[in-house]
Amino acid sequence: MKKQALLAAMASALLVSYPLSAKANDTVRSLDREIIRTAENVKVEAPVSVDDFIQYTLDELTYQHGSKEMRDDIVKRWTSNADWNHDKSITKGELAKVLVHALQLEDQEKTTADYLQTAKIHGLLKIYSQAEETVTVEEMENILDHAKAFASKDVGNKGVKEISVEDFMKNPGDADYEMSPDGEYISFSSEWENRMNVFVKKMHEDSEPIRVTSSTDRDIIASFWKDDHILYLKDNGGDENYHLYSSGFNGQEERDLTPYPDVRVQLISGLSGVKDEILIGMNKEDPTVFDVYRLNIKTGDLDHVAKNPGNIGGWLADHEGKIRIATETDGVNSTVLYRENEEDEFKPFIQTEEGDAITPFAFSRDNQSIYALSNKGRDKSELVVFDLDANEKVLYSNPQVDVATGFYDKKKDAVVAAGYITDKLHYEFFDKGLERIFNQLEDKLQVSESELFLNDYNENMTKFIVLVSSDKEFGTYYYYDSTTEELTKLTELASWLDRDTMADMHPISYQSRDGLTIHGYLTLPKNKKPENLPLIVNPHGGPWARDTWGFNSEVQLLANRGYAVLQVNFRSSVGYGKTFTDAGDKQWGLKIQDDITDGVQWAIDQGIADPDRIGIYGASFGGYATLAGITFTPDLYAAAVDYVGVSNIFTLLDTIPPYWETMRNNLYKRIGHPVEDKELLEAVSPVFHADKIKTPLFVAQGANDPRVNQAESDQIVEALRKRGVDVEYMLKENEGHGFDNEENRIEFYNAMIDFFDKHLK
Repeated sequence: MKKQALLAAMASALLVSYPLSAKANDTVRSLDREIIRTAENVKVEAPVSVDDFIQYTLDELTYQHGSKEMRDDIVKRWTSNADWNHDKSITKGELAKVLVHALQLEDQEKTTADYLQTAKIHGLLKIYSQAEETVTVEEMENILDHAKAFASKDVGNKGVKEISVEDFMKNPGDADYEMSPDGEYISFSSEWENRMNVFVKKMHEDSEPIRVTSSTDRDIIASFWKDDHILYLKDNGGDENYHLYSSGFNGQEERDLTPYPDVRVQLISGLSGVKDEILIGMNKEDPTVFDVYRLNIKTGDLDHVAKNPGNIGGWLADHEGKIRIATETDGVNSTVLYRENEEDEFKPFIQTEEGDAITPFAFSRDNQSIYALSNKGRDKSELVVFDLDANEKVLYSNPQVDVATGFYDKKKDAVVAAGYITDKLHYEFFDKGLERIFNQLEDKLQVSESELFLNDYNENMTKFIVLVSSDKEFGTYYYYDSTTEELTKLTELASWLDRDTMADMHPISYQSRDGLTIHGYLTLPKNKKPENLPLIVNPHGGPWARDTWGFNSEVQLLANRGYAVLQVNFRSSVGYGKTFTDAGDKQWGLKIQDDITDGVQWAIDQGIADPDRIGIYGASFGGYATLAGITFTPDLYAAAVDYVGVSNIFTLLDTIPPYWETMRNNLYKRIGHPVEDKELLEAVSPVFHADKIKTPLFVAQGANDPRVNQAESDQIVEALRKRGVDVEYMLKENEGHGFDNEENRIEFYNAMIDFFDKHLK
């Protein structure tokens, strides 16, 4: 029998003999839709069920191909959570509702007749269609083809006007707005002498902002208010030994409060309500651990509050500024310790097992309860509260992902909201007043919850600094007074970037070769058909981190140049539960790399990516994944950029910063032990397999990098050059783990774009 006739017979048997139903879903969906289209002389008149239409629409109009949970969420949005019988035949009214939501054409529709009329107006259904008519397979094919054509009707293939690297990578303008404790002043970062410095401005006055810092060598990495002073952090040439500096709001005094060489400071508590004092951690006595000090920000006086015996990974102060909680760890297992007062010895409070994580973040006002994020005894981290007998009460959980954060309000003595990230950032509010304010802001600014961030607020939670940001908008800051409902625009970041030329970042999902659901993001170049595009896969660092939806300058730069960009939250990424994270243990270069490769193959199979024009670019662990990609799948990539990446796992583990020493056993568990897993680490370290590399490579490195030392890049470059392979190498003497200085960023990204254009275009 000829193949064409066989396909026709298959289509006839599967689609004409009986309607598509829930029971038949698995069988029918295994049949590629191209087989249906190939079948000749077959009139497919079987009715289509609600569920089948929705599932086919999900496949055709979204990139959620692998995640049942995400598909279910989308279905709820498309159907407005209507109580439909998903096994019955879909009507054109129901179908219209799905398509109107899928194509974002909503305009105050209430009934299926309203949705049908909207679908007719946009040419999705024929004008004589009736709401109660059912739909055949043949009609479904035609309707979905029309829907796909409508979705891409404004897409030409000309791309957009090229924007300079400088416009994407220069300092974005005024940023990081924060409010003084009394709400009368705001601080922000802004460029001075090509470096981000801190400025202060009085609210509701037209006076010029006052610059309160004068850094010319490095950007100010972070700043915050303490009473009427600005405190800020800065390192030296990227060494990450951050010192804490103080500046009066009038800009007349700057002072290094931690003037100790090779010492790193961390903030433990701002001691709200305690004048002139804060709690900090420093590795001054022992470079491997942080002791607790009480610091007077005016005099610089230090009091040693808590000595670290060598195994404490974190501290928590109560509302009186007393250190009452400590987390003891051997790197793998941990114990939360508790004491009644600072004169008592710490005693075990909560014991974890391997893979468990408990992160206390606040005491209740009476110091009788402890708020925390915890995954002890379960897969996902949940928002919980413990009493002083360690009894746990769950305040909020999400079945899909970890709860990422809890918002404790001292004034109300309550956790007022939780945040979690599925495809995008979402909130769960426990305080009706805050929820009302948030909803007011959504309405006033016409944005979704995922685009709205409450950056800062006064103690009464009546005045707010708000940031609006999305995949196509770097960010716009507003001041909002909820008592008067006054909304004032403060500044727009990177205002020179035209939002209409920025690219959409699409949440995606697919199945790995061994059955895991992998989430990620696909950014497609504007005004380009998503067909046969050059693609850059961009694995994130960590690997115990994750990519999120939002504005990303380097992704937008690549998309502006016509590249599709794929970001993959491979196994070991955080946020999806400890089982998913643990699945990446000792899988560097193995199953983690398979997840990345499977993502590339998914993009190729979708017809999005040109298999001959695939590039890979990543930083830190992403740099390792770049090197592993061109080492272990050398035929997959046509160009690669390794940015501060690992080439030799042995030397990585041998040169970790001293303050990571308490995590060493965890690194051995997650990556591998240099003695016990010697063969494994040799097998997955690219430097030992440089003879397999044939992909053009560009390497960038900071000489002062404390995490991934310069030797990591030197080794792979030397190994390749010995073979006569030409490797581009950019080394910056005044940078660390990534290029922070504006001129270095611009130089790097210009070189990267030139490199990819040379090899992929």
